[in-house]
Amino acid sequence: MIDGRAGIDAALVRRLLTAQFPRWAGLPITPVPVDGWDNRTYRLGEAMSVRLPTAAGYVPAVAKENEWLPRLAPQLPLPIPSVLGVGRPGEGYPHPWSVRSWLPGETALAVRPPDLTVFAEEVAGFVRALQACDTADGPPAGAHSWHRGAPPAYYDDETRRCLRRLTGRIDTVRATAVWEDALAAAFTGVPVWFHGDIAPGNLLLRAGRLAAVIDFGTSGVGDPACDLVIAYTVFTGDARRAFRMAAGQDDGAWARARGWALWKAVLVLTEVHDPDGAEAAVQRRIIAEVLDDA
Repeated sequence: MIDGRAGIDAALVRRLLTAQFPRWAGLPITPVPVDGWDNRTYRLGEAMSVRLPTAAGYVPAVAKENEWLPRLAPQLPLPIPSVLGVGRPGEGYPHPWSVRSWLPGETALAVRPPDLTVFAEEVAGFVRALQACDTADGPPAGAHSWHRGAPPAYYDDETRRCLRRLTGRIDTVRATAVWEDALAAAFTGVPVWFHGDIAPGNLLLRAGRLAAVIDFGTSGVGDPACDLVIAYTVFTGDARRAFRMAAGQDDGAWARARGWALWKAVLVLTEVHDPDGAEAAVQRRIIAEVLDDA
């Protein structure tokens, strides 16, 4: 059996392709430079990729993306991955997997956009376009989306536990107030499509402009506030103001967005090995941005 990430390698991908998609088995297989946690991704030849979930908890996203990426793509202004092959468990690998199109570009994690204000407006435009997509029969937010699109209250116990652990390291009084504001700002709107992980690693740039959006594993239909978190993780100053204006959400959505950003930042901050290292500094900066915006 394949055990988590460590057992997924190019040799496994080659065996799976040979058994299930022999027409592609001879193509070069290359790990992507920056990989996600939920899936391992390998470039296949020049025009394709292979995507394999790393654990059972990420498996529901496979069938969801297989069904919904082709249905969302025609409604969106930018390319998203297309599904070229649906793989079955095999060769000791226990999960379904997929072959996708390869979208050219570099992630905003690898290359900083030259104009963050323009980039902020482009990201907000994509988010708004996604919200306008037809939601008929779409998957309601839940476990498959890791509860993005649902009320942030699902993570209440975890957030409060993290805040207790961070006493003396961050302003937990103000952070608790931000969290409670997020819980109180109930979503009362019409459920819409959300991506669930609008982050630099999922935003592709070409010639300095937003060119494609990838990784819809946490997508679904529900509250779009989770797609506003990038306002605090990436944007500041004029760029944040431009994003807020272009995103067009109400005060309640922004309160919930601050809650989502705070939850993830305090969770990561409690888990970093070096409390004075670079990752901890990133999370403290995000927390400070959230608190200052409240």
